[in-house]
Amino acid sequence: MDTARADQGPDLAVTGSTGWLGGLVARDLAQRGVAQRLVVRAASRAPDLPGASVVECTYGDREAAERALTGVRTLFMVSAAEQEDRLTEHRTFVDAAAAAGVEHVVYLSFFGAAPDATFTLARDHWATEEHLRASGMAWTFLRDNLYLEFMDHMVGDDGVIRGPAGDGRAAVVSHADIARAAVAVLLDPDAHAGQTYDLTGPEALTFEEMAAVITEVSGRDVSFHDETVEEAYASRASYGAPDWQVDAWVSTYTAVRAGELDGVSPAVEGLTGRRPTSLREHLESLPESR
Repeated sequence: MDTARADQGPDLAVTGSTGWLGGLVARDLAQRGVAQRLVVRAASRAPDLPGASVVECTYGDREAAERALTGVRTLFMVSAAEQEDRLTEHRTFVDAAAAAGVEHVVYLSFFGAAPDATFTLARDHWATEEHLRASGMAWTFLRDNLYLEFMDHMVGDDGVIRGPAGDGRAAVVSHADIARAAVAVLLDPDAHAGQTYDLTGPEALTFEEMAAVITEVSGRDVSFHDETVEEAYASRASYGAPDWQVDAWVSTYTAVRAGELDGVSPAVEGLTGRRPTSLREHLESLPESR
C-alpha cells in the first residue's frame, strides 16, 4: 500500500475502509486486483492492501476532500458516522467530489429513504440522495436494510429485545451481501448509473421471530418485549445520549412497526449471483454456535 498524491492515485476511490462494511469492499476489490484509492480520516488506520493508495480527508473539510478526490472517476461513498451534522458533512463531501471532477458516486443509503421516513436517519439519506441527483454526477444508490449482524447484539443482559416494533417486519441483510453488491456495481459502474437497489436478506422477520431464531441457534432463552414509545424513551434515558440520537434509536423500531423496512428485494442475488444470507445461516456460522 502506498501513500500517494491524490492526483497520482487510482481513479476508483473507496471511503469507509477502516470500518466493517467499507473494509469488506476494499478487501474484495484488492483480491480481484483492482487498484483503488482509500479515502480515510487517518492513514495509520487504513488497511494494508495491494494496489491501494491512501489519502486523508474528512467529509466536512471541503478543501482536503477536493484534493483527495482529484483524478477520481468512480467514488464509493459510505455514509459518515451518525452525528447531528452528518447531512451537512455529506453535502460538503458531495460538493467536493463534483468540484474534483468525480463522474459517478455509488452511495450507501438506507432502505425506505424518504423525506418523511419514520426512521429519522433515513431522512438524512434521502436528502443526501437528492443532493447527489442535483450534483451533475452520475449516481447509484444502494439502500440497505437493517444489518442482521446487529440483531443478536440487541438482546439485553436479561435475554430480552425491547423496542416499539409491534409485529412489523424487517428484511435484515448481512454486511457481506451488501459489500458484494457494492463491488458488483463498482466493477461496472456505467451499467448501474441512475439505479436504486434495495439490499435485503432473503426473508422479512418480526422481532419475535428473530428472537425465536436466536433462541434456537444459540440455546439462550431470548424473547421480544414490544415497548410503548414512552417506555422506549424512558428505558434509553439512562445512556445520556443527545435527543437526536435517542430519536434515531427509538425510530428504528417504530419504522419497523410502520412497515417501512418490510419487503424482500431480489437485488442482492441479481447483482452478485448469490442468494443472500439469512439470520439463521449467519448465526449458525458463528464460532460459538459450533
